[in-house]
Amino acid sequence: MISIPSRRDFLARAAGGFGSIALAGMLAEQAQAAGTSSDSDPLMAKDPHFAPKAKRVIFLYMTGGVSHVDSFDDKPSLFANHGKKITVDNWQGKIGEFPRYLKRPNWEFRPGGECGTSVSDLFPHMRNIVDDLCVIRSMETDHTNHYESTLGMHCGSWTFARPSIGAWISYGLGTVNRNLPSFVVVAPHAPYAGAQTWGSDFLPGCHQGTQFLPGENPVPNIKPRVASSRLQELELQLLQQANERHLESRSDENALEARIRSFETAFGMQREAPEALDLSSETASTLNAYGLEPGQTTGFGWQCLVARRLAERGVRFIELIDVGSANNWDAHGDMATHAPLARNVDQPIAALITDLKQRGMLDDTLVVWTTEFGRTPYHEKADHPGREHHHQVFSSWMAGGGVKSGITYGSSDEFGIAIAENRVHIHDFHATILHLLGLNHEQLTYRHAGRDYRLTDVHGRVVDDLLA
Repeated sequence: MISIPSRRDFLARAAGGFGSIALAGMLAEQAQAAGTSSDSDPLMAKDPHFAPKAKRVIFLYMTGGVSHVDSFDDKPSLFANHGKKITVDNWQGKIGEFPRYLKRPNWEFRPGGECGTSVSDLFPHMRNIVDDLCVIRSMETDHTNHYESTLGMHCGSWTFARPSIGAWISYGLGTVNRNLPSFVVVAPHAPYAGAQTWGSDFLPGCHQGTQFLPGENPVPNIKPRVASSRLQELELQLLQQANERHLESRSDENALEARIRSFETAFGMQREAPEALDLSSETASTLNAYGLEPGQTTGFGWQCLVARRLAERGVRFIELIDVGSANNWDAHGDMATHAPLARNVDQPIAALITDLKQRGMLDDTLVVWTTEFGRTPYHEKADHPGREHHHQVFSSWMAGGGVKSGITYGSSDEFGIAIAENRVHIHDFHATILHLLGLNHEQLTYRHAGRDYRLTDVHGRVVDDLLA
């Protein structure tokens, strides 16, 4: 007796080897896929709310808390007053009077480029391209712990998991390349808060980030099955026919169409992802600029060059995470640990900006460099080599994609302890990024559990002074 495979059998067999992107689409709740006519294809390219400056984002995330006063926020008074005893009124979120000792930066600051923005010797290559940067010296976050602040920087929420900024952008704009995910995370390890930092939460699952791992096999589940490409195409056709019969008696068309789109994307990834991740066609001079050896498949240089290649191929949001939560910028014991971490990212990031600019891509690619918070300009103990968490003020920068170049915005006080002018809260940061992509942060909403949610919650303003 010959058994006829059911529709579920077709789904299961066709899914084999297609990778996690297919599973992400399949697991999207049917309720999330219903509502408007475009939801039958949730990754379809969508018009922004208004004319955008940027088409895509490359988000460079330094996990662990980079010291602002040792990198992009020059404080001569810290050098001059090293060891001086002061009293601070906020210690790790606690209000009171706390005696502390000022601590000078470990690296000297020098002006860079024609704009003269001071950057420390920790990042000499970034100092060389500072004319392309918009440095924000007045960032503020809401929490002093890694987990909560990492969640806040990515999701706009410090207490509950919410969709990440990459998922929101994928939801708002869709994709222009159905053969690659709209949101890719290139990272050797997850940061604090784990994969929630690239999750879609209540948004349809197809908008969550897909992690590419540096190494010989960046996308472990994307290898084609033993079956030929032609046989896989036939399987998809059979699956489509089975679904058409299924729809004759059921009304869940939107959910089924979304699932089929996920399978088609995964099938396309088998062809396009390996090519995007193959650097063999890059010139020796390009590899050298990123600090790469021929054949190298690890390191932040590899991540940056892959980011440029993914950007060329239409990926909307590309996040690069330099290290994992076990080995990062959290320099409680000794600030000297910043040095090797900086060497790992400094040259590749400068090369990425230069490469994008030379290819005419920087104008419509927004590059964002950030961390979850800064580090204290003081310590409980005089001459202690480390710094603690500091959420009250820290530094980030943007480049390209419609932001002003060669400027600094905002400032901290003379010792880098608190914001002196032009505060930029994380909600403002997110609102500005969305604005540059043509998205109104107040209009980019999703109905969930009886209310409309957005990345910026009920807060946020676009920082117009950053816009070119």
